[in-house]
Amino acid sequence: MNIISLLRHAVVVSCSLLLLSPALADPAKSKPDFAVKTKAIDASITLDAAVKADPKLAENCLAEGKKWIAERRAEAEPEFKSDPEMFRNGPWSYERSYTTRSVVADRYVSIVRSDYSYTGGAHPNTDIDTVLWDKQQSKRISIRPFFTDLADNSPAMQAMVAGVVASLKAEKKKRDMDGDDEEYIKSIEPKLLKIGPVTLAPSTTAGKSSGLTFHYAPYAVGAYAEGMYIAFVPWTALKPYLSPEGTAIFGGERPKDDDDGTR
Repeated sequence: MNIISLLRHAVVVSCSLLLLSPALADPAKSKPDFAVKTKAIDASITLDAAVKADPKLAENCLAEGKKWIAERRAEAEPEFKSDPEMFRNGPWSYERSYTTRSVVADRYVSIVRSDYSYTGGAHPNTDIDTVLWDKQQSKRISIRPFFTDLADNSPAMQAMVAGVVASLKAEKKKRDMDGDDEEYIKSIEPKLLKIGPVTLAPSTTAGKSSGLTFHYAPYAVGAYAEGMYIAFVPWTALKPYLSPEGTAIFGGERPKDDDDGTR
């Protein structure tokens, strides 16, 4: 990758992190749903309108977020007492946002959970995870019900990894990165808990999902300067492994204007 590409992608990363930080993106539109501010931490939780529209989902996410803040506070407070100089620029910052990615069959809600933190290092840190919520059961689920077998190293998991790698290679080449450098692939394993955070992608067919999108934070599958990555695996590539539930929800194609959070 040449120096111009590196600089360009450093700017992209900075903009992406800005968008991931709700308070920095637009304070007027991102009033947190929960916040804590002490001399040691300045932390907040923000739910988007679609999440808040479902009381049980909102309660679930907010409870998780409050627990996360409590854990960060338990880490920061002793540090502040033992070495206040570490906080000379102010309290450590933590922000978590829950953003709806898709709603499929008016039942399955995919949410991207973005964590932003800055504790005085060289740059802020970003972490990404996902939530799949079943409105009918009012609980979190995994994508297992949509496939016949998602055991470790199963044919379905192998197909997912192949799709993820192909998608990442294509995206890296678009960004002028070395798409043939496969060192990053080692972190992507054919295991549901190792392949990466996943959501149901929206579709051109109403009520359906066009496939799976896997979300990778900076550093997960490349250098920090490369920013976030989204890998898309179309449902057609996974068709042989779909369960009846999966066959019912997948269909159509990924919309050309699909906003997956990186564009």
